[in-house]
Amino acid sequence: EARLAARTIVSSPLVKTAVYGSDPNWGRIIAAVGRSGAEVVESKIDLYLGDICVVKGGRPLPFDKEGVVEVLRGSEVSIGLNLNLGTAPATAWGCDLS
Repeated sequence: EARLAARTIVSSPLVKTAVYGSDPNWGRIIAAVGRSGAEVVESKIDLYLGDICVVKGGRPLPFDKEGVVEVLRGSEVSIGLNLNLGTAPATAWGCDLS
């Protein structure tokens, strides 16, 4: 499940566009997870952009938008997703649209 979600996130044109444009629209990432086919329980999802938590337990959190923009402007961007459904990790590497 983790691998499926991770691969869909890094291959999503909408996510790539958001990263390229330094757009802190985390909804694009959640949308990619939703269409990945991975088992998802919305109320369990945690999402981090860099070390900034933007979604916890499926609920959006107030976050430092400028801090997230700085994360997205970096040469490497870490998107951390925890489905909280098991213990199997997955890592996927991708690129933006540049």
